Amino acid sequence: MAVLIDPPLWPKHGTVWSHLVSDTSIEELVAFADRTGIPRRGFDLDHYDVPAERYDELVAAGAEPVPARDLVRRLAASGLRVTPRERRASLGG
Repeated sequence: MAVLIDPPLWPKHGTVWSHLVSDTSIEELVAFADRTGIPRRGFDLDHYDVPAERYDELVAAGAEPVPARDLVRRLAASGLRVTPRERRASLGG
């Protein structure tokens, strides 16, 4: 139903990052990312990592801003969340 974005709070590589997810389908998420020019390399199994400087643009394009806790809750409720165990397994560990 929605593409969600949390506040840019997550530090890495000299900036802070937001997470972009769908509470409906990975296809919806990928389509939104393609439409807004988010590189595929930002995709991490169930979300995209996006730098702080893209936050306002993505909200203007239709991403729903939500607190980080709500983003995780809604992603889990959708059945799309990749657990830490699944994430490690996908990396071969």
